[in-house]
Amino acid sequence: MTKTTTTSFFTRLIALVSGAALTASVLFILPGHAQNRFSNPEKTVEDIFWGKLYKQGGNTFFCNKQFGQDSFLITQGYIYPLNRVRDALRCGTKSQCERNSEVYRHVASDLHNMVPIKSRIEMKRRNAGYGEMTSTAPKGECGLKEGFQNIEPPDRIKGDVARGVVYVMDTYDLPAPGSNDVFKRWHQADPPGDLELTRNQRIRELQGNDNRFITNPDAMFDDSIWGDAS
Repeated sequence: MTKTTTTSFFTRLIALVSGAALTASVLFILPGHAQNRFSNPEKTVEDIFWGKLYKQGGNTFFCNKQFGQDSFLITQGYIYPLNRVRDALRCGTKSQCERNSEVYRHVASDLHNMVPIKSRIEMKRRNAGYGEMTSTAPKGECGLKEGFQNIEPPDRIKGDVARGVVYVMDTYDLPAPGSNDVFKRWHQADPPGDLELTRNQRIRELQGNDNRFITNPDAMFDDSIWGDAS
């Protein structure tokens, strides 16, 4: 590709998209940018997430309850909620986004953002962001605290949530579904454990990319991730 052709391509691209969509589109064509290799959400869920990553069962994300191969009360959930992805990309409904947005298809197929969750828990929290409730706020099922449009996960999983959220923010240039300071605090208080490291390695083998905030925890404090936000 010649310099003139390259310039023309980017000029056309900028004319077509803007904001988060522009940034994400550029990321997907930059050589060497780490991205997952999957872009078919339904196929990835069925064939890779359940068919390979959790083929033998495992433990649910928020509740840490063991499940087997044929559990019908477990579903795939998304650490960074997909409705917030759709809002940020302004791509419309779920079906419209899957049809028209390459970025959305990659986010919705990204195993680093996908976790097994009890169906009842997922119904309660799928549209919620994250935050810290008051110390007197009652704990619900599995230690989750619920507030207005936000949930606070149990302490043992807060770091996993933070690293999953910031991975999606960093990889796809999406806004934080909560306070950046809270995510940093959760990351520090709950560092990566053996199960999280093992899962990350398995996803790297299946998907082709790493969650760098798990393998390099200091990356969470890179100013380029947060910009001027706090």
